[in-house]
Amino acid sequence: MLAVDGAAALSCAHMEAAFFDLDKTVIAKASMLAFGIPFYKEGLISRRTVLRTLYAQAVYLHLGASDERLGALRESALAIIKGWKQQRVRQVVRETMDQVVIPIIYKEALELIEHHRKAGRMIVIVSASPEEIVLPLSEHLGADSAIASRPRVDEFGRYTGEMELYAYGAFKAQAMEDLAKSHSIDLAASYAYSDSYTDVPMLESVGHPSVVNPDRVLARLAKERGWETLQFKEKMKMEPEADTPARMATLAALRYGAAGLAGVAIGWRVATHRHNRPGALP
Repeated sequence: MLAVDGAAALSCAHMEAAFFDLDKTVIAKASMLAFGIPFYKEGLISRRTVLRTLYAQAVYLHLGASDERLGALRESALAIIKGWKQQRVRQVVRETMDQVVIPIIYKEALELIEHHRKAGRMIVIVSASPEEIVLPLSEHLGADSAIASRPRVDEFGRYTGEMELYAYGAFKAQAMEDLAKSHSIDLAASYAYSDSYTDVPMLESVGHPSVVNPDRVLARLAKERGWETLQFKEKMKMEPEADTPARMATLAALRYGAAGLAGVAIGWRVATHRHNRPGALP
């Protein structure tokens, strides 16, 4: 069974639920990629890895999800975290949650979550991202439960570079069905929201599917099936960080390669040697 957290107190007969995909539905970025900068600051990844992460994010945002792209992101992420201590990752995520997550949360998503909460529905975050990120993020959003992927960990608490459970595609739908059985959720009366056609099984599992900022394939399918289409645009705001030496050094490292990444994303060839002038952050 995939990683499912909490919600026991809400269990009752014929309960309704609202299932929210996370990346590009509740938040504006891929959650795994959003924590690239905090991991860089903590010395877990190199500047080169951060730049690769930014490029992957650009591809993800502009081209959308697909089996191949998401698979490549997953394998890349697993290779990067191999050997990391799981407890350290959890600590970094929790310590930087406000800084990383608040600016990329869609205000419309929070309002919709609150609407379903007031209606007495269980709020469930469903994501293919690892549980070390999804579970605390779900708590931050005030969700009642979460479904997430689980990387494999060795006897020393370090990631092996393999996935134990992957909450993706049809596996999301199966996890939703498992949760529904254990908490007496009426899926036919429940709601689901996602941006990606890879989540069609998730959307088909409920009686009230809606698409949010859909990719092209999902937008076309939603039109054919008469599913509601929502556009989330407004992000939450927070006070800007002080320009500490550590933060300025991090931003400088990111600016160093940002222009080159933008060029790759649109097919340009941009030199990135030591003396290149830093570009603007994307």
